[in-house]
Amino acid sequence: MTQTSTHRQKIQRRPVHGVLLLDKPLGLSSNQALQKAKWLLRADKAGHTGTLDPLATGVLPLCFGAATKFSQIQLDADKTYEAVLLLGQKTTTADAEGEVIETRPVPAITAELLADLTRRFTGPQAQIPPMYSALKKDGKALYEYARKGEDVEREARHITIYKLDMVLAHDERAPAAIKITVTCSKGTYIRTLGEDIGEAIGCGAHLGSLRRLETGGYVASQCVDLPALEAMSEQQREACLLPVQSLVASYPVVTLDADNAGRFLSGLRRRGSPGQWGPDAALVQVYGSNPAAFLGSAHVTADELIPGRLLSPIEIQDMLALRPPVISNPAASAATV
Repeated sequence: MTQTSTHRQKIQRRPVHGVLLLDKPLGLSSNQALQKAKWLLRADKAGHTGTLDPLATGVLPLCFGAATKFSQIQLDADKTYEAVLLLGQKTTTADAEGEVIETRPVPAITAELLADLTRRFTGPQAQIPPMYSALKKDGKALYEYARKGEDVEREARHITIYKLDMVLAHDERAPAAIKITVTCSKGTYIRTLGEDIGEAIGCGAHLGSLRRLETGGYVASQCVDLPALEAMSEQQREACLLPVQSLVASYPVVTLDADNAGRFLSGLRRRGSPGQWGPDAALVQVYGSNPAAFLGSAHVTADELIPGRLLSPIEIQDMLALRPPVISNPAASAATV
């Protein structure tokens, strides 16, 4: 047994709560990156908020402890990517990691062509997921079929490209390349978008690089990379964590007095006077006032505050011990009652 493996076995896990914005490095899977960060923080519970391919870099929110309860919000969030499309070749995986399966000549890439492609691929789209993906078919991931050379039928998924920018780029790996910046809905495969653009041009294409710039309000400039994290002390690593409530920061705020907070944490609905919790809302962030603490999420329907994902008393105590709560989006806060 190596010294490193022995050290890993002896590590003392502990409760850690918050969100680490990691700049995922090239070559690591999302889970590999998560496990490295989890080990560095000695965290006992962690999860990521949507897979980035090993080829991809960029914003990967990692949720620790209580934050894992709200990770679905990030899974459902819109995202922005920057990618380089290498024109003239298709590969087995639709990116630079695959084997070339087709080569075609590349026509002249004009400004008019790029403008037409931008219009064509902006807005609602029907996209067929790639075979090299983790989507399940009859209980097996699609990539398991792909590795055996099998191509199975996939249903088209409805996605939306909210914004698309295209410019000519230079890349020595291809006779021509296009850099695209895409803001899109959840479930969008940029590899598939790149292949579809290549087919629309008539020459085929695959991704040469992919970087996630933003997801659900988290941006690349907020991220820390693994080498920097490794060089930090444990206290400095903890300081990199954003509070759990940053996952719901864009939603309205409701603040409860001690009595209502206790009942809310027990899972009981709270009936309010007209407008007391604000207008009907699919999601609100809920805080207690004494002590001041983030309690969880809820939704508001017909002046009822209905609990959603709740923190446990132990989680609240842990978070209060680490730092005072920061109420997100205070301008949207309902009155304390």
